[in-house]
Amino acid sequence: MACVRPRIAGVAARLNATPMQIALAWLLQRSPNILLIPGTSSLEHLRENLASAALTLSGPDLAELDKIAR
Repeated sequence: MACVRPRIAGVAARLNATPMQIALAWLLQRSPNILLIPGTSSLEHLRENLASAALTLSGPDLAELDKIAR
């Protein structure tokens, strides 16, 4: 798991997003059949989760994240 975090953080840094936003955006872009129910503990956390839907991951970013998921 230690090698995974820097890779996700790298994608997040390139897109000026948090690693959690990248994870949510990746799930949203993987399939229209995925239903996400992220937890929220604060209004700020809710805003962060909602901002994930506005992120567009590039083909190379998606491929990198797909490799991590395997």
